Amino acid sequence: MRPSVIKKKLKAGKPTLLTQLHLTDASIFEMVSVMGFDGIWMDLEHHGYSLETAGNLIRATRVGSADILARAAKGEFMRIGRLLEMGAQGIMYPRCSDASEAEEVVRWTKFAPLGERGFDGAGADACYTGIPMDEYVRDANEETFVVIQLEDPRAIERAEAIAAVEGVDVIMLGPADFTVLSGIPGQFDHPSIEKSLNKIAQAAANTGKHWACTAADANSARGLLQRGAGMILHNADICIIKKGLEIMRDDFSKLGFQFQDNPI
Repeated sequence: MRPSVIKKKLKAGKPTLLTQLHLTDASIFEMVSVMGFDGIWMDLEHHGYSLETAGNLIRATRVGSADILARAAKGEFMRIGRLLEMGAQGIMYPRCSDASEAEEVVRWTKFAPLGERGFDGAGADACYTGIPMDEYVRDANEETFVVIQLEDPRAIERAEAIAAVEGVDVIMLGPADFTVLSGIPGQFDHPSIEKSLNKIAQAAANTGKHWACTAADANSARGLLQRGAGMILHNADICIIKKGLEIMRDDFSKLGFQFQDNPI
């Protein structure tokens, strides 16, 4: 079975870096993977593309070395197994409320005795029936990792109990939804963000687990790493393209080119 780059690095105490891809051109996934990034954050919570499209994007990623960290929506437990069978190494689960919900995520992500994941063995993760059943079940439990997002202020208070669940590898603050649910939308410098990060970092340390966070730039990532974060998620293809086009527009505006005033 294809080993997880991220899980190997986390075990060795090395930092891991992922970027998010919104666009559905398989060549972008392939490019990021062959460039040596640790992982790609695939978001099926907010994006509308199908599982068939997701499978093709995961397949392109497997040309290189990157892991796919796939996020299903809250409660979409059946989708988790399908994403794993397509070859995703990690599952990100959003808006986890408490330890019992984290336990349910593990049940759907891991085979017995750790969970109750259903067996197929015909997917990419099992080399299309190419791995003996006992070996596949063992390796899938070992190589698959689970990232639990805490986004509700009440969930932050339960961070240690959630992190302590067997089978949970990483806990992570979802800063955008946290600010919305806290009544402070977009205030990422609000003291409650710092307080929540401290709770998550302490919960991870107390339970021997890892924690993750988004980083706006390399300087903020450095600070997170110094505080013990093992997984950094930075930037997205749509943001990178938009920034490049903004620079082009600004540079050429100075030469007299006029751009249309569109309502966005």
